[in-house]
Amino acid sequence: MAHCISRHKYQYALYTDLTRVDSATTKTPYSSHNKLPKNEQHMSFLTKLFNRDNPNTVMQPLYDAVIAEGRRLGWYESGDVPDTLDGRFDMITAILCLVMLRLEQFDEAKDETVWLTELFVRDMDGQLRQIGIGDMIVGKHVGRMMGAFGGRLGAYREAFDGKQDLESALVRNIYRGETPDQKALDFTSATLRNFRARLEQTELSAILRGQLPEAAST
Repeated sequence: MAHCISRHKYQYALYTDLTRVDSATTKTPYSSHNKLPKNEQHMSFLTKLFNRDNPNTVMQPLYDAVIAEGRRLGWYESGDVPDTLDGRFDMITAILCLVMLRLEQFDEAKDETVWLTELFVRDMDGQLRQIGIGDMIVGKHVGRMMGAFGGRLGAYREAFDGKQDLESALVRNIYRGETPDQKALDFTSATLRNFRARLEQTELSAILRGQLPEAAST
């Protein structure tokens, strides 16, 4: 399994089917909107995003830590998360959502939350371009993926607030509607709950340095 995961060239997938995952239908608090045409909005946003002086680079250690946690072998071996491009995207997104939910608790971390989201967008944009998606449609695909991210953020927020069942959210958003073996689902659910609990005990300064608690085994 370890060798199988390491052979994947890209960590994210081009979404071809979002019908079985939670997707945001409204604007998320981490999106910027203005009255420019959509293509001009996208280019203006990316111009700012890829500017060398963009402050979002200070969040790179945290973003790297999110990626590393989402790629731990335990998720794929013990949790039966699909060892595919989609599976890795889904797992990394779950970890990112939990980190975002923790950052939401700090009023002083509003800028950092936006910057972390921007790094996510930048990474998706780069991955899509690497697999051959051109300038004319890359924005559309990034938008769809951000919609999926926003929907999952809401689903995980409700799950950890006790407003919906976490296992059901995981089946929809990590297993794409295909219920895994109960032992695997229990592992993923329990490990995410443990990660969330330990994250709650981690100070903001440590989180921003990328010092996240370890969830799944390596």
